[in-house]
Order: sequence, then structure tokens, then C-alpha cells
Amino acid sequence: MTSLNTTVTRPGRKKSLFARFSHAVYKYWPYYMMLLPAIAYFVIFCYGPMYGVQIAFKDFKIKRGFGGSPWADPLFKYFYQFFESYYAWNIVRNTLVLSIYGLVAGFPVPAILALSMDEMRRQRTKKVVQTITYAPNFISTVVICGMILSFTNQTTGIINNMIVALGGEPVAFMYKEGLFPHIYVWTGIWQSMGWSSVIYFAALSGIDPQLLEASTLDGASRWQKILHVKIPAILPIIVIQLILSAGSLLNVGYEKVYLLQNSLNLNTSEVISTYVYKRGMVDAQYSFSTAVGLAQSLVSFVMVFLVNAIAGRLSETSLW
Repeated sequence: MTSLNTTVTRPGRKKSLFARFSHAVYKYWPYYMMLLPAIAYFVIFCYGPMYGVQIAFKDFKIKRGFGGSPWADPLFKYFYQFFESYYAWNIVRNTLVLSIYGLVAGFPVPAILALSMDEMRRQRTKKVVQTITYAPNFISTVVICGMILSFTNQTTGIINNMIVALGGEPVAFMYKEGLFPHIYVWTGIWQSMGWSSVIYFAALSGIDPQLLEASTLDGASRWQKILHVKIPAILPIIVIQLILSAGSLLNVGYEKVYLLQNSLNLNTSEVISTYVYKRGMVDAQYSFSTAVGLAQSLVSFVMVFLVNAIAGRLSETSLW
């Protein structure tokens, strides 16, 4: 009777998270060193200032500082003060109108531009179009606003000169509150569409040429190649860009809005960011403006998680 000697191999103990991280740092330390400037930037300029968020819940006094200022009574006093005011919902509505309008009108444009440039056969023409569309992104916001005010001027603006030449009456574009959202959104699309298309153009450049050759052999038309090969290739990028855009629905930058607004278009141009700037920096109501900004950030934070969850269920593509 023979006996079989069997050796039981016990699985090794799984390394702790700290041990694995230490090993990765030791092995790839040059790459972690390259990350240090970026980490330092976020710690110093993004996470460090979050200490001051507490003044949203305090009656902040500059002389007494963060620690010496008393807590507000009630704690959410300034949140109530904003949402119970008669102007709050008009400001929130303006912010949402500009954000959603810009997202709906401007979100497809970079992808369409990238697909159009990818279809160009002449490289010289493609480079010219890329240069022309990329250039506005490098113009500062102040200069862009100056150009807009100059072009739409009622007496000397080039747009009104063309309208008069065609037999029409000059239009005070910047003094009509109904025109402000259109001017703001479409000038923003013109300025950013070229630079925003870079990421889509890079994704299209990475498509396997064999897929395009196979579709050609199968008799696919140019439109069918775009629909069944190129759009699926950039779809994950589109979903991720949509998630990131949804997180900034309430974050309309104040610079351009502030430079273009005036007393006659204020009813549609006053947004959360400009209101926070005026109440915080001009009127020195630091606790109130911080509370409004914190509420805005919390809503954006929730929107990112919500849209990410929806995108993950519908397209199996998400940030996490």
C-alpha cells in the first residue's frame, strides 16, 4: 500500500495597505517626486483655505480672527438669510439658465468640430482650421469682454454698422436683459470650442486604422464610419466630460459676467459668483458670502456624484 505525500501550500499573508504603499513609493520614487509639486499646489491653495469655511457658521470679525469670532445663532443663520431673501431665487435661476444653456448649446460643439477636422483630407487646411479655432482660448477674459463691448456698441460697433447698412435700426445689445444669456453663452462657445476639441481629436487619432479599413471594405459610407466607429471611440470621453460639466452647473465664473453686466441687464446677469463677490469683497459681509459659496459648492459636489452614478448605470463609463 503506497502512501502519497501531499504538500499543502498555505497562501501567504496579504500585505497591508501601508506596506504595499511603502513598497510602491520605494520602487517608483522618481515618479512620486514628480507628483510632489501638484500635490503641494492642491494642499496649499485648495485644501488649506478650507479651514476658513468655518466663518460661514460664525459672526466673523476680522479683528477677532477665525478662532475668536463667535458662532452664529442660529448656526445656519446666513444660509437662512440667503434662501429666505427675495433675490435668492432670481440669482439661482440666472446661474442655472447660463449654465444649462451653455451646457446644452456648447457641449456637442467640440466633439462635432473634432469629427469635422478628422474628416479633412488636406493636412494644411486642417492645421489652418485648428489654429483659427484654438486662438481665442489664449485671449484673456478682459480682452474678450472688451471685444464684445466694442463689437456690440450701439453707435460704433461693427455689428450695428452692418445692421444699419442692411437698412435696419441699431440695437443696444448689452442693455437688453433678454440678449445677455445668448451673448454670454455663444461668445463662450466661440472662445473655448477649439481648445475643448483637443481631447476628442486625440481620441480620434488613437482609433485603430484597421477598423476604418475593415469598414471601408464592408462598404460603409463616411457617415456610417462616423456613426459606428468614431463616435463609439470618443463616447467614454464625452461621458466623462459631461460628468465634470454637471459638477460646475452652479459655478458660472464671475469675471466675464461681472465685466459684461450693467444696471440694465442686471436682472438676467446677476449670478451666484458675482453676488458673492459683491457681498463679500465690496460690502465686507464675509460670513454671508462664505455661506452662499459653501452652499453652491455642496450642490456641485452632489451633482457630480449623481451624474456619475447615472452615467455608470446607463453607459458603464464613470469616474469611479
